[in-house]
Amino acid sequence: MGGMTTHQSPLAPTLPGSTRLLATARDLFPAVLAGLVAVLISYAGPLLLVLQAAQAGHMPAAQLTSWVWAISIGAGVCGVWMSWRQRVPVICAWNTPGAALLASALVALPYSQVIGAYLLAAAALLLIGATGVFDRLMAHIPRSLCAAMLAGILLRFGMDAFGAARSTVPGAPWLVGAMFAGYLLFKQRSARYAIALTLLLGVALWQGLGWGQAATPATTAAAAASLAGWGFAWPVWTTPEFSWNAALGTALPLALLCLTGQQVPGVAVLRASGYTTHNNNALIAGTGLASLLLAPFGAHGTNLAAITAAICTGEEAHPLPERRWVAGVACGVFYLLLGSFAGAITCAFAQLPAALVSTVAGLALLGAIQNGLAGALAEPSEREAALVTFVVTASNASLLGLGSACWGLALGLLTWWALKRR
Repeated sequence: MGGMTTHQSPLAPTLPGSTRLLATARDLFPAVLAGLVAVLISYAGPLLLVLQAAQAGHMPAAQLTSWVWAISIGAGVCGVWMSWRQRVPVICAWNTPGAALLASALVALPYSQVIGAYLLAAAALLLIGATGVFDRLMAHIPRSLCAAMLAGILLRFGMDAFGAARSTVPGAPWLVGAMFAGYLLFKQRSARYAIALTLLLGVALWQGLGWGQAATPATTAAAAASLAGWGFAWPVWTTPEFSWNAALGTALPLALLCLTGQQVPGVAVLRASGYTTHNNNALIAGTGLASLLLAPFGAHGTNLAAITAAICTGEEAHPLPERRWVAGVACGVFYLLLGSFAGAITCAFAQLPAALVSTVAGLALLGAIQNGLAGALAEPSEREAALVTFVVTASNASLLGLGSACWGLALGLLTWWALKRR
């Protein structure tokens, strides 16, 4: 921490208290701003998958608000505590590929059984982190198969981004086309803010030019009308039920997606930024505990962030690496503030047309789909097994009550085991 002392020492002996405070605030402002940007990007992109999953499962408005509240509070508490405790910019979020998985799970299973699957997945993650077997467990599952399963789950959302242009609603094709053109332009200028700017562009076009205003909202009109309003959000308890179908078809893929699609990349981002002294198992266990406690209120998983974490771990957050943990604390605080008004956030997004939401969500996942496909094909000896995993998962077919993600991983592992001797 010697760098921190050198950075602060000129201020302390020469400046009065108020001036020192102002100088400190000025010094930490970039870190606080980085935390705010990370939260806004999370709400502008990954949250839309939650709304789509809720729409697919015809979820009541009160439960949807509780879901958004739970994942926001989980990410906020974990981010504040872990960043302050380990003095590392630990950025937490919710399970983005897991939310995509739930678009089919909420249709096939009663909500109480889905909550039971949340609890099982969270308990597994807590156990993996508490026992310290995180690294050893991941070594036994080929990474290419996990990447292929992730790409297969997200593929449909990427296709929906452009499929929305087939809508018969007047102006919808023009809205999708304009948003894609804007996305390319924003990506050229600033890849970090491209999705948030694309969302703002879509809203401006929708309101200003009337493109797609007649489109069906992202949630039903009845649900939007019955949302909790613009006051504080109230969590809704759901008593969990357990079933084998939910355990194998939802809990198992949910835990694997969290580990491979969120926790592993989250740890990799920290390592790439030079943070190697933190306790990875403590991070996994902490997010698993938060997921376990908040699951009955609708949280499908709290985990380390990957994409938004890069915003708070680089030099843009603060020139000194030992000061960037402030960005993690700030990010957590903003999650807590905005999560407390989950009803307002959900109500605002619920008014957006389905074409706009599908386009933004799909464009936000293009990078994740690309990384999944690249990881699936990285190892030549595992490509055929990874291809089987990807195709079966992308088929969105279910059999014996188990979803395509479970069958994709199972058949991929079978193919890998049968062909590895060759």
